[in-house]
Amino acid sequence: MLKRLTILLLILVSVGLQSCLPTSLNLKSYVDAYKGYELLYPNGWVQAKVDNGPDVVFHDLIEEQENVSVVINPVSDGKSLEELGTPTEVGYRLSKNVIAPPDSGREADLISAQSRQVGEVTYYLLEYAIKLPANLVRHNLTSVAIRRGQVFTCSLYTSEQRWQKAQTLFRQVVNAFSVY
Repeated sequence: MLKRLTILLLILVSVGLQSCLPTSLNLKSYVDAYKGYELLYPNGWVQAKVDNGPDVVFHDLIEEQENVSVVINPVSDGKSLEELGTPTEVGYRLSKNVIAPPDSGREADLISAQSRQVGEVTYYLLEYAIKLPANLVRHNLTSVAIRRGQVFTCSLYTSEQRWQKAQTLFRQVVNAFSVY
């Protein structure tokens, strides 16, 4: 009886310790040292080959529409992120020109726009609710930064249903994006 009790206690302790592990253990790292950025993506996601699109895309194996991507574009006249506007202004322009451009059938509502400073780099963290045709709703988190004359945009898209379950993990993914 004592042996069974000890085994049960060990099982309970090991399960309890696993639930205390940080969620970052559920993430993998991707680094592009040549282009100067790195990001985390959920374990179980795979890299997708994309022509004439984002620099890199990772998507869920089951929910292929759930993905994180990085887009790199030049910035005119060497402007800083702050010179392009406040987080809200940049978030609004991004929603109208990239996330839900005219005639796309999508509508994007900017939920929040924040700024954070990491060393010399300013990041704008933007959150959107995107309404698609057929009353589908998706959630988007985006981190925008400028470095070496380029705008880096890391965006994570998911369904509203998955957002409710995994928003802590997804926020960690977007907040961990960094440029150098």
